[in-house]
Amino acid sequence: MNHQNTPEFQEPVVWIVDDDASIRWVLNEALEDRSYEVHAFESPLEALKNIDRAPPTVVISDVRMPEMSGLEFMEEIHQIDKSIPVIIMTAHADLNTAVRSLQSSAFEYLPKPFEIDDALTVIDRAIKRHLSGGKKPRKTKTTKQPLNIIGSAPSMQEVFRILGRVSQLDVTVLINGETGTGKELVARALYELSSRANQPFVAINTAAIPRDLLESELFGHEKGAFTGALTQRVGRFEEANGGTLFLDEIGDMPVDLQTRLLRVLNDGTFYRVGGKTPIKTDVRIIAATHQNMRELVKQGRFREDLLYRLNVIRIKVPALRERREDIIPILRYYLSEEAKTYGLEEKQLSRPVEKYLEGLPWPGNVRQIRSLCTWLTIMAPDKTVHMEDLPLELKSGTFTESASGSNGTDDWQTPLQHWAEAFLASGKSGLHTEAEPMFEKVLIDAAMRASMNHRQKAAQLLGWGRNTLTRKTQALEERDELPSSD
Repeated sequence: MNHQNTPEFQEPVVWIVDDDASIRWVLNEALEDRSYEVHAFESPLEALKNIDRAPPTVVISDVRMPEMSGLEFMEEIHQIDKSIPVIIMTAHADLNTAVRSLQSSAFEYLPKPFEIDDALTVIDRAIKRHLSGGKKPRKTKTTKQPLNIIGSAPSMQEVFRILGRVSQLDVTVLINGETGTGKELVARALYELSSRANQPFVAINTAAIPRDLLESELFGHEKGAFTGALTQRVGRFEEANGGTLFLDEIGDMPVDLQTRLLRVLNDGTFYRVGGKTPIKTDVRIIAATHQNMRELVKQGRFREDLLYRLNVIRIKVPALRERREDIIPILRYYLSEEAKTYGLEEKQLSRPVEKYLEGLPWPGNVRQIRSLCTWLTIMAPDKTVHMEDLPLELKSGTFTESASGSNGTDDWQTPLQHWAEAFLASGKSGLHTEAEPMFEKVLIDAAMRASMNHRQKAAQLLGWGRNTLTRKTQALEERDELPSSD
């Protein structure tokens, strides 16, 4: 319902611009319940005709519309008044859309489908900033090339949102995720989107280098610093000067080197091994780990003060089992890429194969999918891949049972029993305290997938109230690796 506007109006004016009538209706109803003045438009051109009659406090706009894109519409709005916050929403979400939106001065990026409460929270923040005369967003450069990170799942949309938000900010980032999820790809995206993109990107896996050599790798050494140091050597910090240093598997770094790293983060200086002259460095640190960093701190294996210096912004890269809707697009992407790499015909998956692969657990995540695509590109006899063409290990009994749950209720009880016995055999206590949150996380993940990430429906599937689900999810986030920093 649209209200006639007057120059003396006091209530916030919200514009909804979307060619989807259902989105306009849902947002209109929710916003009018808050006594906001709402104007819903089917197209950007229709909205712009009303700019003098009903100037908006905040605009929420779709990206893809027939007459004009949401980003072009935002530019038109900001030519009239740069202080108006524009929230971009889209059902066609990818990293490039998120980055372009936020780098083009969008207030926030909202992927569809979204929880109405989340949308209202973002709109309220935008209104508050506009009415308080908040600082206008600065327009930054847009990325020059597409970034091939695939993900339409809500968990990946959150990754994209954070990448877009911090791309131009020179802050330290900690990336957390299982092995094979693509942590280095996310790190490279941060680098390519940053103001340091024309400077070096230096990566080092701290778990892959022997402890005795890691200090020299990072900080370099002087001639004669130790046996075998026949010449002076520049370390990774010097190589990355002016650019980005990616420290992979930071959780495996020895404690004594953690102290040295903390000093560099504090004052930007270090000494080569055997050196007496301080060296100034200017690098952006991006770190990654697959480990539970809080647990490492408790065990005395990681410095808490360093953890907080690294955890300025945290990005959690989800496992494939947490975003099954992305499995087939990722398979298709790598089949195309591997065909180009080897100069061979691009393979296509039959529908039964797609359905089968979509249900597998993929413990190796994206890395495992890429390996499979390489194998299929080289080994599959025909253009279309059928079930008999899959490698034997993908069709083995153990792998299939774990993927399909064909053993019924006993399928999960046996491994749970083995885990519990191993836990107690280690001499630990508090078995139920340790297991309960992990058990609940599995159930919550399953309910969120089954409900297409609709929180209210997921709560009903679990037999909980919505507030209970929210409370338990927040408790799991606080327990899981690190507190959210975004």
